[in-house]
Amino acid sequence: MKKIVTNLTFWVLIAITAGALLGHFRPAMGIQMEPLGKHFITVIKWFISPIIFLTITLGISGMNDLKKVGRVGGKAILYFEIVTTLALLIGILVAHFIQPGAGVNTDAVKGGDISKFTSGAQSFSWLKFLSDNVTIQVLLVSIITGIVLSKYSGKDKVIRPLQFASRYIFKALHFVMLFAPVGAFGGMAFTIGKYGIATLVPLGKLMLTVYITMAVFVFAILGMILRYYQISLLKFLNYIKEELLIVLGTSSSEAALPSLMEKLEKMGCAKPVVGLVVPAGYSFNLDGTTIYLSMAIIFLAQVFHVDLSFAQMLTIIGILMVTSKGAAGVTGSGFIVLASTLSAVHVIPVEGLALLLGVDKFMSEARAITNFIGNGVATIFLANQEKAFDRNQMEKAFSREVYEYETREI
Repeated sequence: MKKIVTNLTFWVLIAITAGALLGHFRPAMGIQMEPLGKHFITVIKWFISPIIFLTITLGISGMNDLKKVGRVGGKAILYFEIVTTLALLIGILVAHFIQPGAGVNTDAVKGGDISKFTSGAQSFSWLKFLSDNVTIQVLLVSIITGIVLSKYSGKDKVIRPLQFASRYIFKALHFVMLFAPVGAFGGMAFTIGKYGIATLVPLGKLMLTVYITMAVFVFAILGMILRYYQISLLKFLNYIKEELLIVLGTSSSEAALPSLMEKLEKMGCAKPVVGLVVPAGYSFNLDGTTIYLSMAIIFLAQVFHVDLSFAQMLTIIGILMVTSKGAAGVTGSGFIVLASTLSAVHVIPVEGLALLLGVDKFMSEARAITNFIGNGVATIFLANQEKAFDRNQMEKAFSREVYEYETREI
């Protein structure tokens, strides 16, 4: 009983439930809880850049073979492209056969202002994405710093303070994570209070289709990837369940990104692999976002009775293969990517985006969780590929012998 009461999972679940109830029965009060979730995510974001910098810098500076850094990076890019393209195709195929947009009455769905997304679509570019994405910038600086340190004869004088800083930054992170239930409560109360369960009814079929598709992708595709190295997806999900609940409550994978990096390292993935793959995956390995974008476009085509030709389908796939990789780090980028794709195809009304505004927040949890799991799986797979994975450490982590985070008293 004591273990349950002091278990972070227990309190996050209670917080999510309480937030949903408050948002449903007292919407105005639920909306007022927004700062709790927003400020928690803001504080967590403070840890992301220093943790990425320290993890990558310390990992690379301690490597004897710098060619391995380039090899891991190349494999990561190839992996991201293959898996996200597969996610894209799955989203299109499922939406095509289930027809979630068939019979949707556009008058029954409350629209919204999409001007900020359509105007953003005109200015969206890779240059803007890279200049606005702090994670990618820190990643590049960290790699360069690590390489320079690895060649520096007096690197020990620099590495020791960095190791000291890393140790205490993670201690501070553990303390902040104790407030995860507060952040989850605020995020869930705001979402339910502002948008309401009733907004799901008109587009319920799309919601259900998206959630089912992402569940199939996680358990079939990502499960198969882990099974290649005889690793149980269920055990991995159980290992990161606190982080998954935090992502669910806050609708943000950023809220659990630093904790994921630490857990992956503690379960046997080498520090350089974790440091390179997770931050890069946060921007380029967006499996859930890719599934959602592809399904949303096919959904809108069905709503407006647009029969897409084979050439148009190829155009959509080609555009999304590129732009979906940039659907992170820019506010509203998901809708901007949708708007830019619809504008390029010229057959589906861009105004249809207003249909998705009401339910997008409810689907963001599925996107964030799928992205989060996908990056964890990518790191484990690539660590095994590089023979930089300790299975004994994984077994200990899975059996709670190493990681004490769950039983920390609150």
